Amino acid sequence: MTTPIITGLLSYGMSGRIFHAPFLTTNAGFKFKAVVERNQKKAGARYPDVMSYNSVDELLADEEIELVVVNTPNDTHFDFAIKALSAGKHVLLEKPAAATTVEVKIMYDLAHKVNRHLMLYQNRRWDSGFLLVKEVIESGRLGQIEEVYFRMDRFKRALSPKVFKETASTPANGLVYDLGAHLIDNAIALFGRPLGFTKTTGIYREGSEVPDYFNYHLSYPNQLNVYLTSGLLIAEVLPGFVVHGTEGSFVKERCDMQETQLDGGMLPTDEGYGVEPEGSEGKLVLMDMDNKRTTEMLKAPKGYYNGLFDAVYHTIRNNALYPITEEHIAWQIELLEA
Repeated sequence: MTTPIITGLLSYGMSGRIFHAPFLTTNAGFKFKAVVERNQKKAGARYPDVMSYNSVDELLADEEIELVVVNTPNDTHFDFAIKALSAGKHVLLEKPAAATTVEVKIMYDLAHKVNRHLMLYQNRRWDSGFLLVKEVIESGRLGQIEEVYFRMDRFKRALSPKVFKETASTPANGLVYDLGAHLIDNAIALFGRPLGFTKTTGIYREGSEVPDYFNYHLSYPNQLNVYLTSGLLIAEVLPGFVVHGTEGSFVKERCDMQETQLDGGMLPTDEGYGVEPEGSEGKLVLMDMDNKRTTEMLKAPKGYYNGLFDAVYHTIRNNALYPITEEHIAWQIELLEA
């Protein structure tokens, strides 16, 4: 990574502060040049060498910037991605990519036309728990996989103070587009496009206009059933990963530490970054032909969001295939907008 990618960030809210700036400043493949801050100028306190533009148009006019991170509210993703691609920039786009599959096709068609890369930020592929689940499934130790449950549970009774997140008329909002994008991507990363699916949503918080609960049942070949669930009124958090196969089962709580560590000021280069605490191991239960049960506790690998940024670098500099493909995103949005 001898030629850093000059990068601009469209927002320095929670997403910019936690999920992007720490990597753009510690990963040798990137140079964090500029950020858009319309009101309060906060980025300079931590990154004094970073320019602060007052508008997206000002940042896009900066000819030195090669890559633009679109990490603005969901309903602006499509418009800002189009503007950035039209300005000749590569784009790293926060999930969800857009509200509809039509918008996704328009974005990718434009990216191909202007010969720029459009890449989706699906960081949960590099969560410690997901990395371990992937290892267990791909090891074949569970035999033929029969049933999978992925969950992301919360208990947040109060509505978000950000009104646009709670307004039904605002595109791409509600829990489905928020956490659903992560869970669906996890399923697609492991199993590909489902043969079919059913989708259930609910609105339970007082005064809410947008779904705060969902369940997807994805049907795959060989009778594989995958269930994706999330709710904002789940007081007793259930295991985030459950996998049943013909030879055994695997159960794991969601214990990825990266968001908490980054929010607390830890850098991705610090010792202990991405390491789950003791006691958070996953349980692998195997049954032999005589129904003899053996149990193993498996420690998760380090969470590694830098894996996504490394992939972005190699896609732009070496024209490598970005792991979250255009087809993956088209399938995801098809399920989200259904």
